[in-house]
Amino acid sequence: MSILLLATAALFNSLDPASVAQNLAYYNLHPEHTPSLQRTQNLLGVSTREEIDLIAGALGSSSELLTEHEVAQIERLASHLPNRRLQGYNATSEKEIFACPPEQLDIGMALLLSQLEGKEDAHLQARRYSAMLDLMALQILAQLPDTATHFEKIQETNRFIFEKMHFRFPPHSLYADQIDLYTFLPSVMDNHLGVCLGVTALYLAISQRLDLPLEIITPPGHIFIRYRDGDQITNIETTARGINPPSEIYLSLNTKSLQQRTLKEVIGMTHVNQASTYLHVHKFDEAVRAYEKALPYMPEDTLVKELLGYSYLFTGKKEEGEKLLKEIEGSAPYETLVSNGIAQDYLAGNVGLEGIAAIFSRVDETRDSIQEKQEELQNILEKYPNFKEGIHQLAVTWIQLNRAKEAIELLKRYDALDPHNPVTAYYLAVLHGERHDYKTCWHYLKRAESITAEHDFSPKALKELRRTLSLHCPE
Repeated sequence: MSILLLATAALFNSLDPASVAQNLAYYNLHPEHTPSLQRTQNLLGVSTREEIDLIAGALGSSSELLTEHEVAQIERLASHLPNRRLQGYNATSEKEIFACPPEQLDIGMALLLSQLEGKEDAHLQARRYSAMLDLMALQILAQLPDTATHFEKIQETNRFIFEKMHFRFPPHSLYADQIDLYTFLPSVMDNHLGVCLGVTALYLAISQRLDLPLEIITPPGHIFIRYRDGDQITNIETTARGINPPSEIYLSLNTKSLQQRTLKEVIGMTHVNQASTYLHVHKFDEAVRAYEKALPYMPEDTLVKELLGYSYLFTGKKEEGEKLLKEIEGSAPYETLVSNGIAQDYLAGNVGLEGIAAIFSRVDETRDSIQEKQEELQNILEKYPNFKEGIHQLAVTWIQLNRAKEAIELLKRYDALDPHNPVTAYYLAVLHGERHDYKTCWHYLKRAESITAEHDFSPKALKELRRTLSLHCPE
């Protein structure tokens, strides 16, 4: 055997047998090498050289470079995938998505059509990205036995998304001002960067192609997915490479249980993320359009109604805004103990639009930014002294600056206006405990425990505080 053949064989033997990228690269260099051909066919789940060449070309380019002919070929290769049985896979417009029964929704196609609406060749663009999702699913399936369990599918999907494709959570400096860029499925797929909602959407689109049933869960301000097998739950945390954290970590003092969402609500939430960006930078017309796009997908969501209501007010649509706020006044989001009370305060005259705008102003973690927010809130509270959320946020800024005395004064002021908020009582307990005022710490801890007990809830944070306090000052 020649030295060249020996070197070629050695290189082939050094490849990761499960790596599509490595084996495709080797096959492109040595297409005549029969073991390489056979291994690459197995990895991709195809039977001909033409199919390998097609997939190799598609994987090496962005979806926008795929021709309509190539898209059609990929769709043919993936025609056996389970999502093809869904009515929503054949949708060609967002109007058809709205009409699709929830159980027939293809989440990948639905997200793409909704997020690409208004763009030139939107349906072809959606098919291009959908074809890329097909290729991802085919690569995952090629690593699995025909009798793969759902748990094996989860393990392989995690490996593919987070280890092979290197999808990651973006740095805060990137997503803070452009969260929609890291939420919408096309940009997540292009950049391999996504916030929790963006990567969760990708995961759901792939899971439907694998016949992997998942539940969608949304703690306040977050989303993750889970697989349920009877009483056994496997959580999939997409911001941490698919790890399975205990469900309890997603609960808080004000979150009693976790809300399960539908696929259609996921579509709506992507537009809510976009709207939040506009709201924070006071682009209220754009915020209205984004919230209005979200609302049909989640018509009973109190938070969407509330935020759309504020956005209407900011754009001069007072009647429409107040109508929505009256609908949700006093109601708390799903399984939270108390509402933030902004809508109530506005309707009661305890705050005006400038105060609400201040609440939504973005703050980074720098001292200058925190102090700027403080000054803004202090000016608002001089005019509206009973604006509860303004008092609470001002207290938080003092906590961020390690000024416990000022924070305690404001929290007591809030507590006098609303003595039924367990978060306020907890903060007061912790701050007094840090100052070694254990008697007052016990007072507020018991207050927080009493409030949560009324809701048949015993938060972990209160249990831990009681345990720590008992060590320093037994009851």
